[in-house]
Amino acid sequence: MTPQSGRDGESTRDSESRSGGAGRDPRPTRRGLLLGVGLVGLGGALVGCSTAPVPYDANEAGIPPNGPAPAGMPSSGAMTSQAAPGSGAMSSSPAPAGGGRTSRPARKKARPKGAVLGAASDISVGGGAIYTAAKVVVTQPASGQYKAFSAVCTHVGCIVNKVTNGTIDCPCHGSEFKITNGAVVTGPAPSRLPARQIKIVGGQVILL
Repeated sequence: MTPQSGRDGESTRDSESRSGGAGRDPRPTRRGLLLGVGLVGLGGALVGCSTAPVPYDANEAGIPPNGPAPAGMPSSGAMTSQAAPGSGAMSSSPAPAGGGRTSRPARKKARPKGAVLGAASDISVGGGAIYTAAKVVVTQPASGQYKAFSAVCTHVGCIVNKVTNGTIDCPCHGSEFKITNGAVVTGPAPSRLPARQIKIVGGQVILL
């Protein structure tokens, strides 16, 4: 090679370096390779951050070895909120109190019809009691046997005032009546005392 050609070769290399590497080797540099690998890793990381459930043994694309799951079937990590029939799930509706039995209100004891005159214990055996407000006289000729009569004397309408010695006595004119049936024992009363209906309920004398 002549000196001229050597200088021409050097001039040619200097001109190539100044022209931006028109004759640079087309093979990729190490920096370019590293940059490409980094981009691929970033894309894989973004795929891994997907919120869709992925089976444990799936590949990078999220497909299990047996192929994708059939449409409409939940994945292995999905939870269902429906209870299977007969699984013993409890209903949210409250059960009726008392096992479904309805409580019936307690029945009140029916009060006997009639007016309460007083306690039966106030009437002695062989004697009686006079209830002037009701105009009734009640006697007990024998133990547990009660009789009732009008307390208005059949003579002039006076109210009898005592029961003694087996008779019902009128204070106006001295008429006397039997405690057993109200018959006249002593006049001037012309007729017996009318009978009245009573009943003993709970130890009380009830005028019917």
